[in-house]
Order: sequence, then structure tokens, then C-alpha cells
Amino acid sequence: MHFDFAYFLSLFSLPAFWQASLTVVELSALSWVAGMLLGFPLALAKLSGKRWLTTPANLYIWFFRSVPLLVVIVFVFNLPQIFPASGMVLSNPFSAGFISLVVTEAAYMAEIHRGGLLSVARGQYEAGTALGIRALGLQRLVVIPQAFRIALPTLVNEFITCVKLTSLVSVISLTELLMVGQRLYAQNFLVLETLLAIAIYYVMIVTVFGWMLHHAERWLDLTRRRAGTLSDVELASLRDRPLSTPPAPAKSIAKNATKALRLANIHKRYGNHEVLKGIDLEVGIGEVISIIGPSGSGKTSLICTINALERIDAGEIDLFGDAYIKAGARPDSPLQRAGRNRIGMVFQSFNLFPHRTILDNVVMAPRYHHRGANEDLEQRAMALLDKVGMLAHAHKYPHQLSGGQQQRVAIARALAMEPDIMLFDEPTSALDPELVGDVLAVISDLAKDGMTMVIVTHEMNFAMSVSDRVVFMEAGIVRLAASPELIRISPEAERVRRFIGIESRFGANQADMVSPAI
Repeated sequence: MHFDFAYFLSLFSLPAFWQASLTVVELSALSWVAGMLLGFPLALAKLSGKRWLTTPANLYIWFFRSVPLLVVIVFVFNLPQIFPASGMVLSNPFSAGFISLVVTEAAYMAEIHRGGLLSVARGQYEAGTALGIRALGLQRLVVIPQAFRIALPTLVNEFITCVKLTSLVSVISLTELLMVGQRLYAQNFLVLETLLAIAIYYVMIVTVFGWMLHHAERWLDLTRRRAGTLSDVELASLRDRPLSTPPAPAKSIAKNATKALRLANIHKRYGNHEVLKGIDLEVGIGEVISIIGPSGSGKTSLICTINALERIDAGEIDLFGDAYIKAGARPDSPLQRAGRNRIGMVFQSFNLFPHRTILDNVVMAPRYHHRGANEDLEQRAMALLDKVGMLAHAHKYPHQLSGGQQQRVAIARALAMEPDIMLFDEPTSALDPELVGDVLAVISDLAKDGMTMVIVTHEMNFAMSVSDRVVFMEAGIVRLAASPELIRISPEAERVRRFIGIESRFGANQADMVSPAI
């Protein structure tokens, strides 16, 4: 028995095969897109942590990943026997195949999306939340774009799987490639030639669409984007633009309020481990407080409670004389959201949004909160970038910047919300030593401008030079809160001096000069 090359080659000019190829493309593309869209809410439900959402999502994914697609196709196609009204749709093989593929692919897509969502760093959620962006906005602006880019290679692979799975729909007589081939070799018995032609048609479809999707993947690859530094002429042009100030949001300050922050009896635990054991602290308006202490003393947990990134188990926090956070209060309440919008936060790991340019990072939150016209907001963002020495890099992406540059952008991003208080969580600990000075200089300038600041830092010389008071924490409590001058001379500050690494210089009559740990 010989291979009939003439017949084999003739199959590539047969209109029925090209029409069937178009059916395969339509069915696979539509199923892939619909499955991807349906899979995303399933992934969110599975990750929600709420049992009424996770249980049905888990059951759906478990069931449709367990049942063979062929069984689903036959069942869906015969469903009109149980529900006659569905016959108008399901009696059509294309519609039945489409629905079967979608409900099955959604289960697999959900797991792909879940992997992408889990790969988005927690710091991205914290940064968005600190900017006052709510859950849906956070997903739309920050999480989904990053998760989609991470999951895209696997999603492309799943499209190829969809193309091949369309062959199973031939069981309900859809005129696709395999069905056309079966009809042919049933008449001429040239099985090998027909199946090889079918295989080549599938290879062509997968190759063409695989190339297109791979090109899209490369286009979305941020590491391939290399925006340049602005020239001196461009910088001069940007600086010459008139700066219009958008209307500032209404901010309430209680009558006769003298304190920007008041923390009373703050307790915080993770499981059985209590990290904050009754913190009392007051921060005056315009005051700069540095929080120091050994690792594990609760410094970061404390600063995160101020911005409502961590819930407290006991105590309360007031902001400019108004109630702000109370233990047991509903998370993300209107009161908390209003207070958080008055607080800017800079993180240890920068937490810039990698899929957005430097300018977009700064302008995103004010735009989300409708703080003004887009052009005005961009001008203000440019002014802030100029203030921190980053205007020349406005159109670059975070991956193009050094750590010190990223941290200065993070400061500009926090300032774009016009906060009344700035929080810094070890802003220099992730930087190389030669980059620390630039970031500290920006913070020092903010202190000179009268910004109220709470700074968690390991830069002891900086803390002692820029702070109005230094708060020393150890084992979850405030051991001492005093001015740098008193820390240098008071006998009560001996433990702090040892931690900082400065010599003891005090007189016996100065022991009562230390301010209480408030």
C-alpha cells in the first residue's frame, strides 16, 4: 500500500477543509476568551477567604477538571431532553461545543489566574491600599494588569490546548477538521493521507496564532521597554509650564487639636504572638518622630497600624483630634478611608507599580480620587518629581531605576496625595550605602518644610539629627521617648545609647530630664 501524495496535496485546496479550519479558529478563540473571562472571578472567589465564595468555586473547579470534556460535550448536547427550552441553543453543535469548552476551560483558567494573582507581591496591595485605592480599583489598576502579564505564557499554552480540544466536538457532528476528514476517508479509505493533512492544518493554525500571541507577550514584556532620560531642553520646557493647584479635599481638624496622632493602648497580635503590648504615643503637628529599636520589636507593625494596613486588637487611634481607628471597627470603613487619605506612606521595598511609568505611579492615586483635571495632575506630578530630583526619569519604568531613585519616586507618589502626615518604614534599609544619602536628604527637606513625620529607621545618625523625639521600642513596648539631646545626656537613656552606639555623657542631676514614654 503506497502513500498517495497527489491526493494528500489536493486536500490543501479543498474548500471544506478551509471552512472547517475557520470553524476551529472561531470555536477555539471564542472558548479561550470566554473561559479566561469566566475563570478570573472563579480565581478571585477561591482566593477570597470567604467560605460562601470559596466552597462553590472549589467545587466547580474540582468537578470540571475531573470530568472528561467528551462527557461534558455529549451531556450538554443532549440537555434538551431534560430541558426542552434549551433546544433552541444546544441543538446547534457549535453552540453546544462552545458552552462545553467554556465551562471546562474556565476551571483550568481559574487555576492559571490564581497562580498569576498569587504572584503579585503583597507590597503592591499595601501600596495601593495606602494610597486610598479601594478593592475594585486596586484589582483594576494594580493587580489584574500584573497578574495577567505573569499568567500570559500559560494562557497562551491553554489556547493551543483549546485548538486541539475542538476535535472532540466532532462527536456531536460539528463540521470541523476531524469531521471533514472522517467523511473523506470513510469514502476513499485513504486514512493516513487524510489524517496527516488534518494534522498539518492544526499545525498551521497553532503556528499562526501562537506567533501572534507570542508577539503580544513580547509587547507586554516591561523589561523590553527602555524609555530614555529627558534632555535638558525637555526639562526646561516642563519646568516653565504654569502649575495649577487642584482643589484640596476638605480636612477636618478638631477644635483646639494640638496632636496630629494619638495612639492609646495599642495591642496587636499574630496568632499567639503579641507584637504590640499597649503602645501609648502622641505626635504633635509638625513634629518629626523617629522610631528605633532591635529587629522584632514591633516597629513596622506599629507604623502599619497607623495607616490601617494592620488591624489592632485593642486600643484606639485619633487623627487631628478626631476618631480614626478603634479595635473591632469594620475594616475599610468610611472613617478609616478618610483618615488614610491624609496619611502618606513610604515602604522599605519601594512598592512602585512595575507596569506603570514613573509619572503614572505618581499621578495614579490623585487621578483615581478625582483630585483635578488630568493635565493639572500631571503637572503637579512633574513638580513633585522635580522636587525629589527625578523629573528627568519621568517616562521610565521602575525596573530602569536604581533603588535610591525608586525610593525617591515612592516619596513623590506619597506626596501627590497632599498628606498631612508622612510615614516611613525603614526607607533606606533596602538601599546600597552610597544611595542612602539622596533619600535621607529628601526626608530632611520635608522635615524643614514642617511635615509631620513618623520614621522607622536604622539610620541612627539621621534619627538623632532630624528628629524632634526618638522613640525606642523593645519587645513590643515603648521603652523611652525623648529628644536627641536628652538621649545623649540622661542616665535613663543608657540602653538607648548602647543600641545607638554613642558614649554615655550625663550628670547625676539630669536624671529627671527625660520626657515620659508617650
